[in-house]
Amino acid sequence: MSVLDRIALALNIIGGINWGLVGIFRFDLVAWICGGQSSVFARIIYVVVAISALWCIALLFRDDGERA
Repeated sequence: MSVLDRIALALNIIGGINWGLVGIFRFDLVAWICGGQSSVFARIIYVVVAISALWCIALLFRDDGERA
């Protein structure tokens, strides 16, 4: 697993935790840290997490050659 794969997975975990907070407590941690959902920095974070999610889709279909 490459460094880029690990970064993408970490960003997806962070995004998943944020969505869990939104779903359970109606609290958006990214928006709270960045000063609202419409702030430029928050929107950049949302886009980066979305791109990492797209990257992780490719991980599902990648054959690393390792067999259990």
